[in-house]
Amino acid sequence: MHDILFTPVKLGAIELANRIIMAPMTRDRAGPGDVPTDLMVEYYRQRAGAGLIITEGTQPSPEGKGYWRTPGIYTQEQIDGWARVAEAVHAEGGKIVMQLMHVGRVVVPSNRGYEAGIIAPSAIACADEVPGPDGVPVACDTPRAMTQEDIFRVTEEFVAAARNARAAGIDGVELHCASGYLVNQFLNSASNQRNDAFGGPPEQRVAFAELLLGRMADAIGANRVGVRISPGNPYNGMDPADPEPLFSALLQAADNVGNARTGEGLAYAHVIDMALTDLDTLAMVRSNWSGPIIANNNLKPESGSALLAEKRADAISFGRAFIANPDLPARIRSEAPLAKPDYAHLYTGDDKGYTDYPTL
Repeated sequence: MHDILFTPVKLGAIELANRIIMAPMTRDRAGPGDVPTDLMVEYYRQRAGAGLIITEGTQPSPEGKGYWRTPGIYTQEQIDGWARVAEAVHAEGGKIVMQLMHVGRVVVPSNRGYEAGIIAPSAIACADEVPGPDGVPVACDTPRAMTQEDIFRVTEEFVAAARNARAAGIDGVELHCASGYLVNQFLNSASNQRNDAFGGPPEQRVAFAELLLGRMADAIGANRVGVRISPGNPYNGMDPADPEPLFSALLQAADNVGNARTGEGLAYAHVIDMALTDLDTLAMVRSNWSGPIIANNNLKPESGSALLAEKRADAISFGRAFIANPDLPARIRSEAPLAKPDYAHLYTGDDKGYTDYPTL
């Protein structure tokens, strides 16, 4: 019934055995020093039947961390930990890319365990609360507005993170431009009130994302760099109104990044379709982007297969379904019932609700 999900597809330089993608999901299991743990190795290994795993958001620097027990990719110990994850996934025949995520202003300092700055495009605090180490939501601190020197420094941190991911054996990286984190903060007028080349109209608010994508493409190859967007998503204080002009400009800039350098575009655009406005999000992406599209957001095997058949997307990503079903592709193929996540233990830090879900 869902045969189209099991056909191979190529996303840039990454060849996938099927079109079922594991979406990035924060799970709060990193160890001391934000190093991937044995538990994380097993978690990703269990889910290697996906055509592609996209890791949880991984900070490129100490400033990039805002949540409890999220992993980094800027120390040798972190690189070594991720190398063990990559090796386990590859041993099972899977592919894995790393989502690079800098939270910007979405920070609870007690989640870090160390002192680091809180930076954003403008000195505007995130209105949404964020869970602290005990899980109780607290207000975020007001960030410091980034100077242009900060912008170029953070860009090089992303470049180093991309190189570190490849050194760990990770197949590529995904730039997180959604959910109200740093890149999205530059994109959105509610958080970006700059009057320089990185603020103002949509064509200038996309400049930071374009800079990051271009420098990472130069560092590891455009065909190993993906981008994640979520037009109209109000999460973490973003203004959801009228997303089309902004994301059309972003997609056109991203499309040009790889093509202008090598003639081969970026690996993919990963699109969270919020369906909160009248905008046909996937149609807007297709009209501004020439590369592969991964569609996401509450899709089922049936609706995902339909999007592939209609050529509105090239692959489908599943989030929560992969939490409770480590063998999700096998269950889809056999039309077996899907287990439901243990929501009480999503972020508790141990194996319960993480690596203890049974396979068929």
